[in-house]
Amino acid sequence: MPVSIKRSSILTITFVASLGGFLFGFDMAVVSGVLPFLQKQFSLSAFEEGWFVSVALIGCIAGVAVSGELSDRWGRKKPLFIAALLFFLSALGCAVMPSLTGVIVFRFLGGVGIGLASNVVPLYISEIAPARIRGRLVTFYQFALTLGILAAYLSNAGLVRFASGHAVQEQGHWMEVIFGAEVWRAMLGMGTIPAILFLLGLFLVPESPRWLIQQGRTAEGRAIINAISPDDAMGADQQLQAAGTEGSYRELFAPRWRKALLLGVLLPLFSQFSGINAIIYYGPSILSNAGVSLSNSLLSQVIFGFANMIFTLIAMWKVDSAGRRPLYLWGTAGATIALFLTGFCFATGATGSIWLLICVMAFLACFAFSIGPLKFVVAAEIFPGKIRGRAMAISIMVMWIADTIVGQVTPVLLKAVGTGGTFWIFSAFGIIAFITVFRLLPETKGKSLEQIETEWKGAATKSGATSGDPTGNI
Repeated sequence: MPVSIKRSSILTITFVASLGGFLFGFDMAVVSGVLPFLQKQFSLSAFEEGWFVSVALIGCIAGVAVSGELSDRWGRKKPLFIAALLFFLSALGCAVMPSLTGVIVFRFLGGVGIGLASNVVPLYISEIAPARIRGRLVTFYQFALTLGILAAYLSNAGLVRFASGHAVQEQGHWMEVIFGAEVWRAMLGMGTIPAILFLLGLFLVPESPRWLIQQGRTAEGRAIINAISPDDAMGADQQLQAAGTEGSYRELFAPRWRKALLLGVLLPLFSQFSGINAIIYYGPSILSNAGVSLSNSLLSQVIFGFANMIFTLIAMWKVDSAGRRPLYLWGTAGATIALFLTGFCFATGATGSIWLLICVMAFLACFAFSIGPLKFVVAAEIFPGKIRGRAMAISIMVMWIADTIVGQVTPVLLKAVGTGGTFWIFSAFGIIAFITVFRLLPETKGKSLEQIETEWKGAATKSGATSGDPTGNI
């Protein structure tokens, strides 16, 4: 099928694809406002409450588990269509299902959609973006994710305020029930709006040109690359030379890719072990202890969500000029120091000091412009084209597993070593992460995916890359 794309449409393509990130953030964050209402209506036990939260995570792991195989076999667009459809069905089902079991089933489906999107969206953007702005466009996915989180918090707060001012009877009209007596249904159902936009938008964007070339559909792939980024046309020819055999997981474990695989595993691992979820969880109480007057916990979540989104703009601004490696090093160092000082505030009883708030905000800033978004950027760049989808699936799977571990271990740590000690443990992981990034992470800004792949293979390049020293070369 002939392809006709204007260069300016790269922004439209990125916007549509990043709706997957927006839905990712929205779907995960909306639960914080839903739980109190759900617990009251269904008299949830502790186990049932935990199950409602974790079932989406189980769905995420399932979605990631199949995302690599689907994206490498079917292309990048079809899994995104599946994710968009699952997002829509999940939001709609949660809004209308009468029983808790039905709601949980649709939460699981939403989790599968999140798992698919968390892998395929950054993969797709990286393969379609011009090399000179690839980092910025992939980082836009993380920005969309933080925007989705903020949108969920604002939506929850607005719906609760609306419901409190429009009290209705339990047996009223179904619209009155959803937006009044059972407002949690409206919170979950709001996800149908971006899901529909995502689903419709996917009809307007092309398939990944590099996947098309890999499948032998060279005319289509070249046309897309030439239309979006003529400077990367030579890279398309290089990809043609690399194509011909289907990749496998065995190739990923070959000696020449071990360093890339190690980075792909460790970066998302350290991202979760930084304690970001602990910070978000304790956000309302930290603000309260710091003396900031808040009307309710939903407002405090809005403040942290807004800060996380704003600081992500720094990564979008600098990732293609300053580079991945400097941002990662500065961000990891800053986050490590901020975590140590946060622990110090708790250990010394300075929880009512403004310094605690400053330390937490400093951590959020450092995480948002480096550790948070750059793990997606790097993972989408460092793997060979034939197995990029499968390799990224492993990377994202590690992120979700690490997220589960942190969620289970944090309460134990808080009880065993205290809040201060817990943050010091997170800080210790920051030190390990800094050393890892310094020793292993190459600089990839401005390079085509094909050039990066060639450098991994040890071939000579125009930039004169060496063999994996800590100066930033591959």
